[in-house]
Amino acid sequence: MQVILVTRINGAVFALNPDLVERADCTPDTVITLVDGTKYIIAESVPEFIESVRHYRASLIAQASRLEAEPTNTHSSAPSSDDDGDAKVLTLHRNGR
Repeated sequence: MQVILVTRINGAVFALNPDLVERADCTPDTVITLVDGTKYIIAESVPEFIESVRHYRASLIAQASRLEAEPTNTHSSAPSSDDDGDAKVLTLHRNGR
């Protein structure tokens, strides 16, 4: 999960998931409201906050573009006879559980 760092009025820095932000208000302090109604008052101005969100979203797009451009080695050079081209399901195991 990617986050942006914002600063509370008291100077404490915390990580915020910008995908959960519903709106940013200037009252005159910047108030960030999340989709669940949680509100945070931050030291950054609304334009600074918006720029952080833009940078976050641009980094996601750039990362996705790099992943698409990378060649994948999902198959050996000669496909097996039982390979029908569908995705394979892998079982994930949690450590310690």
